[in-house]
Amino acid sequence: MKDLTWQRPESCGDAASCPEVAVTSDAVYVRSSLRPDAIAQLDVTEWRDLVSAIRAGEFDV
Repeated sequence: MKDLTWQRPESCGDAASCPEVAVTSDAVYVRSSLRPDAIAQLDVTEWRDLVSAIRAGEFDV
């Protein structure tokens, strides 16, 4: 996989368990800092759908 620049939410600080995202011109990559080798690749539409669902509380327990 190409070199990616990973970002994590500022609210994570130096925590060990955080979501990380890398954005390229054609895809968005998502992983957990606990399992950095397990990477999901999303296209722009999938990413927008995921963010919309999170904001709408669809994954709240």
